[in-house]
Order: sequence, then C-alpha cells, then structure tokens
Amino acid sequence: MSGSVPPPPGPPPEQPPGGSWPQRPPAGPPPQGPPPYGAAPASHGPPPPYGAPAPYGAPAPYGAPASYGSPSPYGSGFPPPPRRNRTLPIVLGVIAAVIVLIAAVVVPTVLLSGDDDRDAGAEGSAAADGSADSDDPPRDLDDVVVYDDLDPTHQSGEIEYPTSPPVGGPHNPAWLDCGVYDTQVNAENLVHDLEHGTVVITYREDLVEEGDIDLLVEALPDNGILTPWAEQEAPVVITVWGRQLELTGADDPRIELFIDTFGAGETAPEPWASCAGGLSDPAGTLA
Repeated sequence: MSGSVPPPPGPPPEQPPGGSWPQRPPAGPPPQGPPPYGAAPASHGPPPPYGAPAPYGAPAPYGAPASYGSPSPYGSGFPPPPRRNRTLPIVLGVIAAVIVLIAAVVVPTVLLSGDDDRDAGAEGSAAADGSADSDDPPRDLDDVVVYDDLDPTHQSGEIEYPTSPPVGGPHNPAWLDCGVYDTQVNAENLVHDLEHGTVVITYREDLVEEGDIDLLVEALPDNGILTPWAEQEAPVVITVWGRQLELTGADDPRIELFIDTFGAGETAPEPWASCAGGLSDPAGTLA
C-alpha cells in the first residue's frame, strides 16, 4: 500500500492513562504565533553591523562622570548634610579680641583722666579759697649753702667771721653747753660747738613770735643749741659746720630734713665730740 507504514513487530503497546495517544501535528507550515523567547521580532529587521552607533545614542566616553552626578556617600536618595561654616567662629574671635584690646587701653585712660580732673579741680578750689600760697617753702635742701676748707684752729681773742651767724673757722678753745639760750651767745665759743658736730638754730626775735620759739625748741636735737641772733637776715637759720640754710620760719618743713641729713656731724672736723660739758654762760669767754 502506498504511503502507509507497517506497525513495528511485537505486541501493540498499552494505551497511556487517559485512554488515547497524543495526536501528531498536521503536516504543513507551522501556525502563526508569538516568536519563541529570545527571538527578535521580524519587524525589527536584522541587527546593525558591528561598529555602528547604538539606536539610542553613542555611549559616554570612558572615565566621564555619569549624567546623574557622583554617587552620594550617605546612600542613594539622601542629600549630603550642609557643610559647617568655619569662617564665622574666626571672625567672632577676632572681633572679641579687638573689643578686649580697646577696653584695656580706653578704660585706664578714662580713669587717669578722671583723677587728673579731680586733682585740677582741687587745686583750682584751693587757689580760689586762697589756701594755696605761692610763698610756701620748698621741701628740699637745694638752698643749703656749702662752705669748704674752713680753718678749725683754736685761737683766743675776738674773731671776725664773714657770715652771721658763723658757719665755721677759727674759734675759741672753750665751747658752750648744749641747750636753749634766751640771749645771744658768744660767736667764738659757738663755732667751737660747730666743730663738735653741734646743730645750731638761730632766730630773729623781731621776726619770730613766742609760740614759734616753742616749735624751734621741740625741733632742737640733743646735740644742739638754740639762740637768738640779731644780725641774721632770715627769720630762722639752721647751721652745722660748713653748711647753712635760711628758713622762712619755725614751721619750715626743711628744719627736720636738714637735721636728718646733717645732724650726725658728718661735716664737722670732730664728729665724735658734742656740745655737752661746755660753758653755760651765753657770754662765754675770749680768753
């Protein structure tokens, strides 16, 4: 028989469960349907030749950044935190330092200026009240007159001295005792006291009041003599060997300063001696 295939030898196979064998597909072209997975649709045509540009544009060159920017280190979808401004603290620190510097310069200046104004106001008030006296004595020893190279020899008789009261020179061998005298003493004996380092304070009776004499008595040191002296020009004069200072009165502050400076007999030829044990009669002696 033409077109028929004889069955294989042997017993016929058993039918599969379900009761029938699968039908063989009919001969002829396959039915139309979606292409199998992975096959390109017929409408797209053949693939482009090697080296042709891709249909969606040329790829980015190697190493170029992606069009969406660098990836965030903090994860996709989260913007980076705002950067801290480090300039502001520096500016604030500089401003604070300038303010402190200005305060350190201006505040003391203002305070000193206020003190000067107060002092000037006090001086002006004193001048207006008449309490500031331009004739006030100085408070130094710049006016002390110095006499050097005085002759310390002893001689009898009357001696003429170039200064009054005398400041040193030849003198009588006898000296006067320390203390306060109401009448003017003998010059030749008084100079001997100066040789012993004695401080002599003399005053003009017509220029010094009784109460001022008490001030001079209080100021007189132990190794000292207080006596009136009519021939001097100043109200009060204080003398040691080779040094003499004219004073404005018994309240002159330079009395104490003079005694502190020369009262120990530093200028005298015999500073270890004193006026103690001398003659008590102010007339003394010329013998």
